[in-house]
Amino acid sequence: QLDFSGQKIFAGIDVHKKSWKVSIRSEQMELRTFSQNPSAGELSTYLKRNYPSADYHVVYEAGFCGFSHQREFSNAGINCIVVNPADVPTTGKEKQRKSDTVDCRKLSQSLSKGDLTGIFIPCIEQQDDRDIIRTYNQTVKDQTRYKNRIQGWLHFQGITFGESEGRYWSNNFTNWLKNLSLSPSARTALDLKLQGYLQARSMVLAATRQVRILSRQARYKERIALIRTIPGVGEI
Repeated sequence: QLDFSGQKIFAGIDVHKKSWKVSIRSEQMELRTFSQNPSAGELSTYLKRNYPSADYHVVYEAGFCGFSHQREFSNAGINCIVVNPADVPTTGKEKQRKSDTVDCRKLSQSLSKGDLTGIFIPCIEQQDDRDIIRTYNQTVKDQTRYKNRIQGWLHFQGITFGESEGRYWSNNFTNWLKNLSLSPSARTALDLKLQGYLQARSMVLAATRQVRILSRQARYKERIALIRTIPGVGEI
């Protein structure tokens, strides 16, 4: 029977949506590089079947797939870290001949040398809380884009407006936009842009309410009260 007790097995994964490229190596040499389905369970089973009783170490780069695979490896008893892609040592030759195979080999080799440091892995609750903040920031950016589009359109049409009105976007300003005397096509174009802005503004208000609710949760309330003692720092 195979027995890898006392030995370390390293696996570097180049993760993609439809498939993974995996490079497996020991402390001395590369053992195998192959493609597989994007499944942490499948790779865990492969490692335990082919390298039984070994000390497993897995790494992949932070990206679209988040931390779900890391949690699945950890639940299977496999040490897994997620690294910032910018922190992975890369040679000029590797940059020139970049491929999935090169990337996964680079990860497994760097992991075996101890050159990689994993990033912080938030718990699921903290990860979901961050999503609320991220969504708030996205809606604010969407609202700003619509404002810029409308202001750019007004400039293009030669329509002037007050600097303060364009800065604060009061209800009076939006009503002024709705009542501008324009040609039918221009009116349609502006109304579409204005509708997008009003939808984005309602999303910002809804997201802001959720951020305020989150800030009053017991797990954040004390820290937010402390940080708000800094002049210029508000609840949002």
